[in-house]
Amino acid sequence: QLQASGGGLAQPGGSLRLSCVASTFSLDLYAIGWFRQAPGKEREGVSCIRQSDSNTKYADSARGRFTISRDNAKRTVYLQMNRLQPEDTAVYYCAVATRSLIKSSMFATQYYDYWGQGTLVTVSS
Repeated sequence: QLQASGGGLAQPGGSLRLSCVASTFSLDLYAIGWFRQAPGKEREGVSCIRQSDSNTKYADSARGRFTISRDNAKRTVYLQMNRLQPEDTAVYYCAVATRSLIKSSMFATQYYDYWGQGTLVTVSS
């Protein structure tokens, strides 16, 4: 139902664009979040776009470098990642929340109902 892609190997300072295709969801009805999990660490929120007003939220580590966007017609959410750093290395997941989320909850994994399979991003020289 959610297919994430676009991961790979990037050099420090490089860019990648992740895509999340929702084959059975109308993205304008749901909040879509990007999360990541590095080895030995908990899953953390990276960015989220809310369905009600297209409000977005970014983790401090992502703000200014990453941009979330969506194309409702293509049922796709993107995460453009620029100025990548080795600490961005992780498996990145997209997820859908079918309920309304207040901004303080947009990175709360328990509110997300569907998860993609993850795509690995490795940042290394």
